Amino acid sequence: MQAGLSKWSQLADGNRLLEFIDVSLRGCAQVMFQNNPLTGLLFFAAIFVGAFAEGNPAVAFGSVLGTVSATLTGRHLKDRTSWKAGLFGYNGCLVGVGLPTFLEVTPIVWLCIILGGVVSVIVTICIADILKTWKVAALTAPFVLVTWTMLLASYAFGGLTSNALPPPDLPHDLITHNHDLLDGINLFQATFHGISEVFLISTVVGSLLFLAGLAVSSIWAALFGLLGSLLAVLVAVVLQAEHSSINNGLYAFSAVLTAIALGSTFNKPRLRVLIYTVIGVIFTVFVQGALNTVLGPVGIPTLTMPFVLASWLFLVPNKDVMPSHRQ
Repeated sequence: MQAGLSKWSQLADGNRLLEFIDVSLRGCAQVMFQNNPLTGLLFFAAIFVGAFAEGNPAVAFGSVLGTVSATLTGRHLKDRTSWKAGLFGYNGCLVGVGLPTFLEVTPIVWLCIILGGVVSVIVTICIADILKTWKVAALTAPFVLVTWTMLLASYAFGGLTSNALPPPDLPHDLITHNHDLLDGINLFQATFHGISEVFLISTVVGSLLFLAGLAVSSIWAALFGLLGSLLAVLVAVVLQAEHSSINNGLYAFSAVLTAIALGSTFNKPRLRVLIYTVIGVIFTVFVQGALNTVLGPVGIPTLTMPFVLASWLFLVPNKDVMPSHRQ
């Protein structure tokens, strides 16, 4: 497999079209921190499987359009190394997934995806410049900020109509207390939906493709992603979160990214890192619940902001907690 990827890289380096395809695939893969075109291909396949299964193919095509527009924008920047690694494409990919998920698909939404992909690159550079003092990455914050802006704007513009945004509501008790914690909980479904919900889709088959994509690039990333999702589901169950949200993976998807980030991307896997990651994943579930409450009155989803906030908090002191293993 390594030989095949090496051959592909040589071909891509000698052809502009293949190079652009290669970088776009890496952009999709970078949603879960992988710099691997085969991972990106499997991720796109998973998105298409999930989007068509849920009857919303615009999500699949939006992911491609958002990735391409962001990658094309990044192509004109000076930082060729980051561009070739796909680091300017992944936020655009998520914008392309997010807008058709929550907004009625119209020609204006397709234009918003293109604009969002372009702006996500600018926001990435802005946030990276602000955070460089602490040597912390922008993560998916550009996707969240761009998508939040467009979703909130939909309340003001008749040309943008929401069809799946949560109804604005004042904070209230979100759960029905249940003495049998596992009653109505499907651990298998919840765990795998937590993985696919990173891309805002609930699909077991798609999750298996996502895990396969992670595994071809990094076995550790696949393991931490799966274990992070399972741990988040169990924590949400113990905290008696709303059961349908647990089963749909809505308390696990940010934790998946936190687990991969802390466990295998920015640290070398070992026991100390595992303990640190477990604490980070548990805290991510609390951040998820807090943001669910804070954003309820506004009527917009949390997206991956719980992952962003928790990871920033755990990565800034990371160099002091485990300086010899920081990657």
